[in-house]
Amino acid sequence: MSLIPWPYRWLALALAAAALIGFGWIKGADHVQAQWDAAVQQQTLQAAAVRERQAQATVKVVTQYVDRVRVVREKGDTIIKEVPVYVPAQADAACTVNRGFVRLHDAAAAGELPTPAGDPDAAASGLALSTVAGTVSANYQTCHETAEQLKALQEWIKRTLIDR
Repeated sequence: MSLIPWPYRWLALALAAAALIGFGWIKGADHVQAQWDAAVQQQTLQAAAVRERQAQATVKVVTQYVDRVRVVREKGDTIIKEVPVYVPAQADAACTVNRGFVRLHDAAAAGELPTPAGDPDAAASGLALSTVAGTVSANYQTCHETAEQLKALQEWIKRTLIDR
């Protein structure tokens, strides 16, 4: 016969089971923490790689953008300088720019609906045709600069987010 009574055996067995469960719990928690730490480290490395790729793309795209905008500005400035050649003083004298055209142009530039045209027989606006040509040329120059900016942004997005 055994010297240890049954209640004490059950208590010892319960303590052994609790110790095993506790040991397993602690080892499992350590394993989960190790997995967590590895995942965090991997994400940190991936974020660093993304930042590096973005920095490289930024340098390349900005350099190209600056060069393209410089070309656009040079061409636009040349076109604006040529306005007097293509729209000479004789053309200014021969063509009257009416107030309706000025209202329509200004509204279109502002992205708004134009005000009513007014009296069709009203006096000319006093605006020279060459001034209109210069303004339109400058507007197109700005439009082309903005288009280059958009192309550069699209290129940056492609290089940093799409081409992985």
